[in-house]
Amino acid sequence: MKKILKISLISILILAILFSLAIGGFLIYSVSVSKVQFSKEKIAENTLSIQVYNANNALIKEENTISDEKVKLSTLPSYVKEAFISIEDKDFYKHHGLNYKRMAKAMLTNIKNMKLKEGASTISQQLIKNTHLTSQKTFSRKINEIFLALELEKNFTKEEILEYYLNIIYFGDNSYGIESASKHYFSKSAKELTLDEACTLAGMIKSPNYYSPVSNPNRCKARRNLVLKEMLKDGKISEQTFQENFSKKLTLNLSTDTSNKLNSYAENAIVEASKILKMPAKQIALNEYKIYTFQSPDKQKALNSTFENLKPENDSAIISINAKNGAVEAFIGNSNYRVLEQKRQPGSAIKPILVYAPAINEDIISPATQILDEPISIDGYSPKNVGGKYSGYVSARECLSKSLNVPTIKIASYVGLDKMKNYISKLGIELDKKDNNYAICLGGFTYGTSLQNLAGAYTSLANGGKYNKPQFVSYITDKKGKIIYKSNFQNLRVFREDTAYLITDMLETSAKTGTAKKLASFKFDVASKTGTVGTAKGNTDAYNVSYTQEDVFAAWVGNMDNSAISTVGGGLPTEMAKEYFTKIYSEKSPDKFLKPSSIEEVDLDALELENNHRLVKANSLVPEKYRVKEIFSKFNLPDEVSETYLNVLPARIFGSVDKSGNVSLWFDAQNFMSYEVYKVCNGEKVLLKTIENKDGKIEISDKLKNRERAKYYIITSIENYALENEKVSEKGNEIELVALYEKDNKWYLNFNYSS
Repeated sequence: MKKILKISLISILILAILFSLAIGGFLIYSVSVSKVQFSKEKIAENTLSIQVYNANNALIKEENTISDEKVKLSTLPSYVKEAFISIEDKDFYKHHGLNYKRMAKAMLTNIKNMKLKEGASTISQQLIKNTHLTSQKTFSRKINEIFLALELEKNFTKEEILEYYLNIIYFGDNSYGIESASKHYFSKSAKELTLDEACTLAGMIKSPNYYSPVSNPNRCKARRNLVLKEMLKDGKISEQTFQENFSKKLTLNLSTDTSNKLNSYAENAIVEASKILKMPAKQIALNEYKIYTFQSPDKQKALNSTFENLKPENDSAIISINAKNGAVEAFIGNSNYRVLEQKRQPGSAIKPILVYAPAINEDIISPATQILDEPISIDGYSPKNVGGKYSGYVSARECLSKSLNVPTIKIASYVGLDKMKNYISKLGIELDKKDNNYAICLGGFTYGTSLQNLAGAYTSLANGGKYNKPQFVSYITDKKGKIIYKSNFQNLRVFREDTAYLITDMLETSAKTGTAKKLASFKFDVASKTGTVGTAKGNTDAYNVSYTQEDVFAAWVGNMDNSAISTVGGGLPTEMAKEYFTKIYSEKSPDKFLKPSSIEEVDLDALELENNHRLVKANSLVPEKYRVKEIFSKFNLPDEVSETYLNVLPARIFGSVDKSGNVSLWFDAQNFMSYEVYKVCNGEKVLLKTIENKDGKIEISDKLKNRERAKYYIITSIENYALENEKVSEKGNEIELVALYEKDNKWYLNFNYSS
């Protein structure tokens, strides 16, 4: 074993030497031919802006200036710069731009992994990367970074480099530089930062989103405490100071000045462009790149007007996506947080895409499938309906349109968690490893999902089963006008076309008579699903996702601190959907949802459905009023044909009379038949009673006069269906009951009364 280990270490050492020689040669070559030139202006540049254009190639007139707030290093508390040096570059004052020991260690790691996993960047290298280069992990970029870092150290002092670094580094949420970040996260100047706040910011820069104090506070706190440990190890703080700050809660005091900018269309387009180009926004500005988007001026105007008219008091956001390709055509939000990226519990808005669509796609259910709504426990999970009420047997259509929880979980158990999770992963919604229970079917995710991803998932329903990832950016050009990026649309097939249509049809029911019935007045086709998330104190989140053949709309209202929203707030997203669609379809309605050829309409036997909860095709004898029409996929049609009405017998009427002439009549009724009971006396015919939609024994009373003779008879009928002839005889108390004959589908029965 020791021998093998020794050989492995020697092999790694040889590889490291060869790798070093190769890199050395490549470095010499790069210095001679490098196209990236060191620029003092890029280091010291102050005000920058990014040009963002709409779908008509007109400049979007939103504030796109990159933060230019600066702070002098000399004005900061000493622990601020020490926090950054301890966690990012302990030998900052010793090296000349490169830390060769860390580079060698990182090189061995990269050789083991056969890729650039670690970079060992110094503060000087990070400053170069953020002003001169992209964030792509390539050897050529790394060589340029090394070369330019050496040039940087020749042109600036250590204090100048650290000051530029702190004023340019990205801290997330559109905050470039420590002054901007301090004001955004703590509503104070960087000069006023406490030690724990400085450590929070220093810890974030490794990955501003991953360690965000807003969206990932637990990770952020752990990272802050790591910075404190490093400062203690470096002798920058005492043990007492370490203990005092280590136990502190992570506290934020978000500025309200950035809420609109963080949640503008242009800002979110810039964020997307940064991910596409793998470079921070400041570098996009420095390179003078232009971003062209899918924003529709008309739809953005309608969205802004909707937002302004309804004035949500809580954190909120609305997004409108092209149903065919996923292009984000309008967006607006209001929050101190970047709401479009925030992961929130989706509530019942997740049901159509996580539970019902997979169940239909797997041919497990149809819209007509009967589910028993009752108290249940599955794998220890006991869901409850809103209000704690249960409805007995209900159709899958009603379950979805009324957002019943218990039947949803039952359907989910038929599909299975693994299959459902596989479907949802294709729709751009990520689940955590801990999301392995049926609570996810009601929106109970560990970390939730973003509004953008939720809306994007619904494109699969609006677009015939094909999913498109939502995109703000259409294309990007460099300063010479050359296109350096162009979007492409996925059109990933997730569901069958008939599945998407069936779910859409069920969600149309939701918009007409279900939880989204505020949209019922629309004359055009619209599908809709609502969702709420709540605690014992009230709802914390409310959603509406609605779509037509052309547009997917999603609105969210909530509170990022998880406090309860107002009663009005719960229904506000659906009101937003109604107003927005009213505006954009004021002149021309959207096309109807396209019915695929794989959809068939079937007449079901209503009595089998009601009494036995079975999906059985109605035979040709079943009257119209006892038929239920429902649509099915041709891949999942009912097999059985109803036997109801094939052996129906006419009703048999029975009776008795006492010595006082009190007549009692009775017969057994069936709810699919109608009955007329007549009395004929002294040549006069009188209708005693009409019975419809009744099951079981029917009793009728009458009175005969002394010595009066009367005939009682019953007309039994089913729509357009002739009854078979049958005679019945029975004796009663001083009564002779004789079934005389059947004529014209009428049964005559004779009562002879004698005192």
